[in-house]
Amino acid sequence: MIYLQLFITFFEIGIFGFGGGYSMLSLIQSEVVQHYHWLTTGEFTDIVAISQATPGPIGINSATYCGYTAIHNAGYNEGMSILGSSIATIALILPSFIIIIMASKMLIKYMNTIEVQSIFSGLRPAIVGILTAATLLLMTPENFNSPKVNPWHFWISIGLFISTFIGIKYMKINPIRMILYSAFAGLLLLY
Repeated sequence: MIYLQLFITFFEIGIFGFGGGYSMLSLIQSEVVQHYHWLTTGEFTDIVAISQATPGPIGINSATYCGYTAIHNAGYNEGMSILGSSIATIALILPSFIIIIMASKMLIKYMNTIEVQSIFSGLRPAIVGILTAATLLLMTPENFNSPKVNPWHFWISIGLFISTFIGIKYMKINPIRMILYSAFAGLLLLY
């Protein structure tokens, strides 16, 4: 039963996840953490961090890790967890695969029409909103702690967040380097 739910959930995310992997994060979190309770917020945050640090699209990486963790947390063995990982990954990419095959000829034919351009113009602000929602959903006490509970952890987390933003946005530091710098700073400052 959990495998069918996993497939349906990630298939729906694949259908409605416009804007790529980062826009899917809020949908994935909503389903796997809040709706089905397959993962905790902390586990999801760890999955997002691992998905960003490993090669490949973040949405697919997240689906792979979420599928594995959801099945593992349900009490199944490693082999069954790998099956859950495969199901979630295939379910996430299947809608895009089907849509691209069906729409490729029509999109090439009608790409420069006013109607198609209007659709894309309407989707852009929605995608920005979804990305903003994903960012805000990750700003939780599990990620930043609380100034009352652990002020050192909170202010270091805020400092790393701001430093990373400034480093990537204004100083144009490579994101891979920023991930490594942040990991190193986290090891030094938070332990």
